[in-house]
Amino acid sequence: MFATLKRTAKLLRVPTQAERDMAYLNEAGDRYDLEARERTLGRRNLNRTLGL
Repeated sequence: MFATLKRTAKLLRVPTQAERDMAYLNEAGDRYDLEARERTLGRRNLNRTLGL
């Protein structure tokens, strides 16, 4: 019974921002795509820091 509850809790867990960012980066097709995605994430993080 506890195992079922534990499995259900894992399914309902929302991924963290870091996990979503890593998944986004892992989808890159080549080095240039990866660099563009890294720049995108860097800009997004900078804008969050500045409060924009």
